[in-house]
Amino acid sequence: MTSSEHAKSKFKSKYLFLIFLVAILAVCMVAALMLGDYKISVSKIIGVLGLKLFDLEASGISRMDQIVVFDIRMPRILTAAIIGFALSNAGAVYQACFRNPLVEPFILGASSGAALGAAFGIIFAGFFLSITASAFMFSLLAVFLSYTLARNGGIVPVVGLILSGVIVGSIFSAGVSIIKYVSEDAQLREITFWMMGGLYYSKWDALGEILAVVALCFAVLTALSWKLNLLSLGDNQAKSLGINPETYKFIFIVIATLMTATCVANVGIIAWIGLIMPHVARLLIGPDNRWVLPIAGLLGGIYLLICDTLARTITMAEIPVGIITSLVGAPFLIVLLRSKAKELLK
Repeated sequence: MTSSEHAKSKFKSKYLFLIFLVAILAVCMVAALMLGDYKISVSKIIGVLGLKLFDLEASGISRMDQIVVFDIRMPRILTAAIIGFALSNAGAVYQACFRNPLVEPFILGASSGAALGAAFGIIFAGFFLSITASAFMFSLLAVFLSYTLARNGGIVPVVGLILSGVIVGSIFSAGVSIIKYVSEDAQLREITFWMMGGLYYSKWDALGEILAVVALCFAVLTALSWKLNLLSLGDNQAKSLGINPETYKFIFIVIATLMTATCVANVGIIAWIGLIMPHVARLLIGPDNRWVLPIAGLLGGIYLLICDTLARTITMAEIPVGIITSLVGAPFLIVLLRSKAKELLK
């Protein structure tokens, strides 16, 4: 087989794998629509979607079926898929920019910053343009502080970046605790929601806002993904290949932070997805970010959708989905730290 034929074969296998993941995501969505306290059959799901989307007549569809499928479960399931997609992409971008396999929005402090911004947006609703805008500003500030604190002599060491992210995240989390302490009961309940993470309040109108931001960010990331590959080679290599690493790092960090802040502002802090899924994607298809971004995104969507379905079905009372993602993510981080021990000690 020639090198050209080998390249075509690899492209075809990656493309087929992408289609396979889309099919898996669709199957998970149908299963999530069916599962819950109120059981729904596939035929009823098809009937409700035909009625709502194409105004097709369907027999045996009750008003309750329509409310459960279209008004409650459908926006929640789509929100879970999009949030998982966005957090995975944000993690992949941070890891490539910082050339650090342990970086993700939660560890960098971006999630804690977004939670503090969302808390300020709730308490001082008239001062900020929106909760999402406030979350974005504070999330960007947290990432900037983590990076600046870790930078020493033009170098950003791995351990330093993680420690600075932990410190900044702790400070911003303390800020959220102070706001919770002085807030009124209704505000306290709303802020507590951000901290625990969950998709209980997913609605069609909020889904539109999330989808618009994530789609725009992903389109830009896809267009610039080859430059993300150059950044992952290191600053000197990137300069020798004709790009300004600082400029493109700034662009990528702003985009990843905007995706993170949009997610946190709408569903609260859901950790670990941005750490786990980019690694799984690289193990499956290699380090090329042109493929890592869509495949990590689809894996993240599938993962969060499964976690959310478990959260609302395994017990009588719903479990915050952030707890389930943490139960899987924390052991994964331990394994990753042990496997990267030599790299961390450099």
